[in-house]
Amino acid sequence: MRSFLKLSSAAAALIVTSSISGAAFAQEESESPISFSANVTLTSDYRFRGVSQTEEDLALQGGFDAAHESGFYVGTWASNLAGWGTFGGSNLELDIYGGYATDISDFGVDVGVVWYLFPGGLDRTSYGEIYGSVAKSVGPLDLTVGANYAFKQDALSLNDVKQDNIYVYGDAGVTIADSPVSVSAHLGYTDGNPATGPNGWVPSPTGTYLDWALGVSYDLPWGPIAISATYVDTNISESEAASYQLVNSGYRYGIGDAAAVFAISASF
Repeated sequence: MRSFLKLSSAAAALIVTSSISGAAFAQEESESPISFSANVTLTSDYRFRGVSQTEEDLALQGGFDAAHESGFYVGTWASNLAGWGTFGGSNLELDIYGGYATDISDFGVDVGVVWYLFPGGLDRTSYGEIYGSVAKSVGPLDLTVGANYAFKQDALSLNDVKQDNIYVYGDAGVTIADSPVSVSAHLGYTDGNPATGPNGWVPSPTGTYLDWALGVSYDLPWGPIAISATYVDTNISESEAASYQLVNSGYRYGIGDAAAVFAISASF
């Protein structure tokens, strides 16, 4: 999963990824302008911008990326769903994205587009976003600011009028010197259509809200595996969350409740 989805699962965003390969594979890869990577995560809760997409239950997630040495890349990422944010069918979210990443002076710049698909679900639920971020290292800190913009489209309609949505965020991370431990913080702000879409889904469930996360991750001493623990919360009120039981009567938990999210992840 790339950072723009990102905080599709706050726990996954804390994972410090690494890769391993045999000597023959490394030699082959060095001769190719295209590199490939993959990741898989088991998390205790799938949080997208602070909101649980699995009713605070387990999620199995994974992705695959292909990047060209020029900076262009494409990829895909998927997760199971439950409760609020599901539309029948396979109850699966499948993200497809592509973009361009490069360094400008001391800044890392990443721009692209992502499309959120729900295979087998109801009509008019899939939607797209344009994203961009700027990253910079300041001493031991890795800092990132970014934004995702969902342009006006059917899946974000309110009373048959297409709506849009903006999400802006900031991330900070630091690796403890000479240790496999890293610490991260996240703050995001969502502003968009103040009601559910045609099938009960919008990127901002209450129109406007804040989400934040604090966590720690640990790289295990064998293989490209890490574990993480993350505190995730929003300022969505109990009354706002309760209104979504009318949208999806099967939803058992308050949208955006504070939670501790635990994950184990591997990258290749």
